Amino acid sequence: MSNDGREHDSELSTLATTNVEPNGTAMEYPEGGTTAWVVVAGASMMLACTFGMMSTVGVLQSFWETHQLKAYTSSTIGWIPSIFIFLNLVLGLQVGPMFDRYGPRWIMLIGSVCYTICIFLLGSCEKYYQFMICLALGGASSALVSTPAMAILSHWFCRRRGTATGIAMAGSSFGGITFPLILRKTLEKVGWGWALRILGLIFFVLLVIGNICVRSRLPMKPGGRLLICAALRIQGSSGRPSGLSVISEIVLFASLGLIPTYAISQGFGPETGVYLLVVLNAGSAFGRWLSGTASDYCGRFNTMTVMMAITTCFIFVLWYPFGRFIGVLYPFAFLLGFGTGSILSLTPVCVGQICGTEEFGQWFGTCYFVASFGTLIGIPIGGQLLEVAGPSRLIAFLGGILGLACTSFVVARWACLEYHWSWQAKV
Repeated sequence: MSNDGREHDSELSTLATTNVEPNGTAMEYPEGGTTAWVVVAGASMMLACTFGMMSTVGVLQSFWETHQLKAYTSSTIGWIPSIFIFLNLVLGLQVGPMFDRYGPRWIMLIGSVCYTICIFLLGSCEKYYQFMICLALGGASSALVSTPAMAILSHWFCRRRGTATGIAMAGSSFGGITFPLILRKTLEKVGWGWALRILGLIFFVLLVIGNICVRSRLPMKPGGRLLICAALRIQGSSGRPSGLSVISEIVLFASLGLIPTYAISQGFGPETGVYLLVVLNAGSAFGRWLSGTASDYCGRFNTMTVMMAITTCFIFVLWYPFGRFIGVLYPFAFLLGFGTGSILSLTPVCVGQICGTEEFGQWFGTCYFVASFGTLIGIPIGGQLLEVAGPSRLIAFLGGILGLACTSFVVARWACLEYHWSWQAKV
């Protein structure tokens, strides 16, 4: 037993690193070990239920369009998943400071209970307002789960934070792959109500395991303010900008919400839309893992900028001219998932690079507070463009948004270098 303890201590001493925080405090991080990777596994399970559900909204929306809500337009229906995603992100501004002050335990437990109940209740919804209320409550409760699940990784990793975040975020892609396939089978065989109850049972099991695995390591930050204005006033100790360009989230969530509808508009069946969503999430899983690992070696802002630029090129070179061909659509869906998954995974890592660990929750919540307003309108605007202007205008809109986000991130990288550009700098 003692030998195992010595081996464990030896492992930690080999992996551990000391990092000087922006406020000048030296802090040690384990960078690995059994406990740290168990936390990553727990966070991955919890993100599978929350962000994985966000990756599944396209299946729900396409089902509503042909069943309960067939009297409504795609853009009108799109407000339902948009509210779900919006509340998950916008409430991070309050959940982040709560995490810094109280830790993850009770926040995640309360969120898990409420979120599971909402998924079960979703199976009983039949009318528009019922779907809206249920998913609004689901979005609010999922914020209590997803924000601490991502923020807790900053307690255990610094040098390898990109790798750990990429692995944890790959869990949401796993959910985005399996949940649409589960829903496709269960919706056909047992109907809407039982399909959602089966999904709720899966969420219950994953969230129980996740709550057991996730634990904090650092002391809580006493006296932290929970007001919105306090989070928005945060400034980097070195004068670096605290607001990152996160409008790229519009492209990710609009794609997840509209890919099945887009496939139908191009003459393909609903089954094709589900498979495209699965392929997109498979690409996202690889993107989150590989980009996270690459960012630890090449720089977080560097990797983010390159992935944004490459994904923008994919949109205009493949999707825009050849999106009506099924032979191109499947590989493009994988590449789009790879790029957007990388962006989603790298966002918290970039945030962690310009703030102290003890205030990461507040910074991260502020970042997604800004992003939430783009995701709120992304799916409805995309659905309206698809109906009124056609698929080409939708593609051009998403590509333009991502190009703008890439430009903004180049400026953010420049700011991190104190406005002295260097191609070789690891940022």
